[in-house]
Amino acid sequence: MTLIDKKAPTFDLEGSDGKRHRLEEYAGKKILLFFYPRDNTPGCTKEATGFRDLKTEFEKLGFTMLGISKDSLSSHQRFIDNYDLNMVLLSDPDASTMKAYHAYGEKMMYGKTVSGVIRSTVLICADGIIRKHWTKVAKAEHHPEQVLEYIKNFHCE
Repeated sequence: MTLIDKKAPTFDLEGSDGKRHRLEEYAGKKILLFFYPRDNTPGCTKEATGFRDLKTEFEKLGFTMLGISKDSLSSHQRFIDNYDLNMVLLSDPDASTMKAYHAYGEKMMYGKTVSGVIRSTVLICADGIIRKHWTKVAKAEHHPEQVLEYIKNFHCE
């Protein structure tokens, strides 16, 4: 289910920077939210380091980048330290924000249906509307570049 052209669901989460992050604090700003299953795992590491390497490009295009998973702040800090990550990671332990963004639910894993985090990404424009929603990211290592290419050719105010 897509969230395109819908108002971004509010969130209020603790960040790896020691601050609370609320959607309303980003009013008038463009945001890239990427939801990922777990810190320090192979696919999540490839995705996060890809976003790390392109962060300056996203910022030049006016986007603030936030990663969200169920992991604790201490786990996030280890992930940041292990891979020199340069973005804020938000902790959503009860998955309430992930559920609101359709980033948590049933998915196929090794041929079985399980409940869990669905790797996905949303672009929220300055008007608070979601303009792009990647509902299932298949290749984590290529996703950051795909998002950047999309943004370069997309007008988001």
